[in-house]
Amino acid sequence: QVQLVESGGGVVQPGGSLRLSCAATRNMFDIYSVGWYRQAPGKLRELVAAITSGGSRNYADAVKGRFTISRDIAKNAIYHQRTTLKPEDTAVYFCNFRCGPNDYWGQGTQVTVSS
Repeated sequence: QVQLVESGGGVVQPGGSLRLSCAATRNMFDIYSVGWYRQAPGKLRELVAAITSGGSRNYADAVKGRFTISRDIAKNAIYHQRTTLKPEDTAVYFCNFRCGPNDYWGQGTQVTVSS
């Protein structure tokens, strides 16, 4: 059973930066896309950023210009560099690998933006 292991969450002040990482515990095949989602208290899970197998990047409007997603295919890993964080970015962040008909999720990592 594959697992997605996330790291890099924590508490940061407004305007600060964080880098999240996510790595699969085994080689992944037939990957359609990889990405990050977030879920704030009382809200639905939403897409933050994703990369398709062809390399196209999609970002939610709320994070365009501030967040950057990247991947390392050889390491089965994805990264998410976030700058100029805002209090409204506070949420649990989940990484996602979409492989064929299957969705794989990380356990979630908390990001709190607060002064």
